[in-house]
Amino acid sequence: MEYNKVISGLTEFVLIFDMDGVLVDSNPMHREAWVAYNRTFGLETTDAMHQRMYGKRNDRIIRDFFGDSLSPEEVAARGAAKEELYREMIGDRIEEMLVPGLRDFLDRYPEVPKAVASNAEPANVNFLLDHANLRRYFQVVVDGHQVANPKPHPEIYLRAAGLLGASPAQCIVLEDSYSGVEAARAAGMRVIGVRTTYDNLPGTELTVDNFESGVLTEWLTAQRRAV
Repeated sequence: MEYNKVISGLTEFVLIFDMDGVLVDSNPMHREAWVAYNRTFGLETTDAMHQRMYGKRNDRIIRDFFGDSLSPEEVAARGAAKEELYREMIGDRIEEMLVPGLRDFLDRYPEVPKAVASNAEPANVNFLLDHANLRRYFQVVVDGHQVANPKPHPEIYLRAAGLLGASPAQCIVLEDSYSGVEAARAAGMRVIGVRTTYDNLPGTELTVDNFESGVLTEWLTAQRRAV
């Protein structure tokens, strides 16, 4: 597909979605998985540790939790083991974990190019997109292992935009974390906050509880009228 032709011919913007906290309200299960995994090392997971992990790539979380003395191989192994536990825990619960209104929202904008840009492990991204039958909605998928610099660096969003053939000004990002908002803003993109993780997300154009929000639909309609 030639994305810049799609953009110039049919739509004035593209949509780029974070995954955890935007497509799927997964942070409660991630917290449970971290608690269980860290206890295998005798480490009790505090609320402050949970707060620090939101929106971060696993290598940074592992070093935060366990220190900088681990080898890169051990960091990768521990991150993969925790995510394997997480996937086992969510099992067949994915559908109930999807952020309310997501499928209807994606169906409402079939002509709008869409991407996923997530710091998450590739196995988690693939697990969600395949088990929830969401892959068909997204022309581009960028995970945390496809960039050198994870969020809050803007690289992942700039890569997604480039693969869609879109300029940063055309991109509307949906995010739930401070680091994600910072990354999208640094990329020169507009951001809509989804209040699954935080009630207040500074730097966003607006914030919504979920995809059932009429305010979100009205705002996107206004973007088209403004062009």
